Amino acid sequence: MKDTHHFLAFDLGATSGRSMLGTLHGGRLELAELTRFPNAMIRIGRHDCWNIYSLYEELKRGLEEAGRRRVPLDALGIDTWGVDFVCVASDGTFLGLPRSYRDPYTASVPEAFFRQVPAAEVYAVTGIQTLDFNTLFQLYAARREGSSALEHARSLLFMPDALAYLLTGRQVCEYTIASTSQLLNPHTRAFEPKLFAPLGLAVDVMPELVMPGTVVGALTDGVCRECGVPGMPVVAVAGHDTASAVAAVPAEGERFAYLSSGTWSLMGIEVPRPIITDESRRLNFTNEGGVEGTTRFLKNITGMWLLEQCRREWRRAGADYPYPDIVSMAQSAAGFRRFIDPDHPSFARPDSMTGAICAYCRATGQPAPETPAHFIRCIFDSLAMKYRYVLDSLQRLSPFPIERLHVIGGGSQNGLLNRFTANATGLPVVAGPVEATATGNVLMQAKAVGAVGSLADMRAIVRNSVSLDTYLPEDTGAWAEAYGRYRAVTGLE
Repeated sequence: MKDTHHFLAFDLGATSGRSMLGTLHGGRLELAELTRFPNAMIRIGRHDCWNIYSLYEELKRGLEEAGRRRVPLDALGIDTWGVDFVCVASDGTFLGLPRSYRDPYTASVPEAFFRQVPAAEVYAVTGIQTLDFNTLFQLYAARREGSSALEHARSLLFMPDALAYLLTGRQVCEYTIASTSQLLNPHTRAFEPKLFAPLGLAVDVMPELVMPGTVVGALTDGVCRECGVPGMPVVAVAGHDTASAVAAVPAEGERFAYLSSGTWSLMGIEVPRPIITDESRRLNFTNEGGVEGTTRFLKNITGMWLLEQCRREWRRAGADYPYPDIVSMAQSAAGFRRFIDPDHPSFARPDSMTGAICAYCRATGQPAPETPAHFIRCIFDSLAMKYRYVLDSLQRLSPFPIERLHVIGGGSQNGLLNRFTANATGLPVVAGPVEATATGNVLMQAKAVGAVGSLADMRAIVRNSVSLDTYLPEDTGAWAEAYGRYRAVTGLE
């Protein structure tokens, strides 16, 4: 086996995407960005859609850049956000552009669907939390609209699978991305027929279900000629971006929780089987597919969205605070003066985030923030406390004791919040890697071509390739007392 392998990872988010070159040599992985590009919804009539053909052109541009650099690629893989899909006709063409999960056409649709199949029954057979943009509700909304694309669809492809199809001509349905749909039964690892009947669809509208690490096919000759690259395998990596990120958690053993931290935070554990109970449903935990047959048992938490929206207001007012200043301002303000629940509905899409935070504080009998430093400290304190709250729920539901928390993604660079999180939870916090999603994407390609043997091997490579920071709990007594006040103020049970 050769010593050096090169992989191309396409990591597509709902606002931007990039192509990343991963080089594996001597048990270490190096990443380099080749291209970066925007990804924005486009309005067509009254529909908010994704321009999948523009994304396809960007994938080819990444291939062209790799060809220009004469990189001998071993494979490529694609990860994206979840739930959105493309309708494919019997002749293999796309029936229009995929709708965006942000399109409001699914508002109030879950309630209508639950009159067909009760909510408790849907959760029992899928283990997925109810979010109105889940694929299940998008399909039900499209059917109620009389969608001609759905009416004539021979198959449905999730976003990474649709892009892989454009590159290879082969249609598959990768397991982790399918698991976000609320159509998949995690016990049988198959699509649930009782959920397709109210949609007016047969289960065979879904292509062959494949596990992450499966080679979908090879680049078509046309793509190779156009991009100036030789043929190579296209791998169905963990197609859901969070699944790719979790595959890159640099953990040893199983007794850990992870926090994928960014604009939104996802906290969970990795388990061999789904956890579907009355308690998990009450607490709104979800079960999504992971690599090597694992389940990602997790909960969504509002993350740095709160701070990003405040910074946006301050910039409009002429004050642009760089991140080092943000941290210094948080440290300069007194802690535990005011708390918010980051997931309160008033913070979802407010006209003014600073106004919403002030209103929440006044409504809960707390002093409203007066300076940017007050707002920042309130957000950091509150996020750390909310992480403690979710982690406590995970501890109750987990089949094993949780001994440490791994923070991955862009938020892992926030050393102050990492320290607060360690203090609040009482657990060691291990921060890194920052580029978790691209790392997991590359390593699943490496596993597919035989350059890596197992998930444990992948995680050993991550530990060997990135610098990790560990934060140990401090002042736990003061943080525990403050947590009691946080629970009282927010009303969290």
